[in-house]
Order: sequence, then structure tokens, then C-alpha cells
Amino acid sequence: MRARIYKPAKTAMSSGMAKTHGWILEYAADVARSVDPLMGWTSSSDTQSQVQLHFDSKEAAMDYARTHGVDAAVAEPKKRKANIRQRGYAENFATDRRAPWTH
Repeated sequence: MRARIYKPAKTAMSSGMAKTHGWILEYAADVARSVDPLMGWTSSSDTQSQVQLHFDSKEAAMDYARTHGVDAAVAEPKKRKANIRQRGYAENFATDRRAPWTH
């Protein structure tokens, strides 16, 4: 049984970093998905591909995979570059602006 261990990225709909501090072990699909001819829905007989296990650390996820005989590949996260402006949000309301502020 194959799985991958990764640290989730932040969602595109939020600027915060909530739910990105833990690690996830996610099983790979063993059976290809098929299309239902009547309704057109995508389905699969593999229920294991729906399982996601959440861990506090990468080591805990690797230990779980090792003890349960799961062949897991670890995907290391890419570091984000900090998006810090010199004066930040307050710059939008500064009184010493060089040009008038318009929409």
C-alpha cells in the first residue's frame, strides 16, 4: 500500500496560515476511477483513497507508516517568502504620501 506524507499549503481563499502546521498521511488510489454511465458521476471502489490521517510532526507520520507497513513517500514543504512591506497596511492611510491617493 502506497501513501504520501506532506505538509498542507495554505488555502488560496485565506491570507492566514491556519491548518498548515500539521502533517498529513494520504493513501494513493489503487484502482482507477470510473464514470457512472447513467449519472456521469466519477466513482471508485477504493475507499482507502478517501482516508487522510493528521499528525503533529513528520516523524510521527513516518513512525505510523513504518509500524503499519505502509510504503510512504515524504514531500518536503517549500518555504514561503515573507511578504512584508516596509510600512505595511498603515501606508494606505499615511499623511505624508507623495501623490494623492485615489481608487
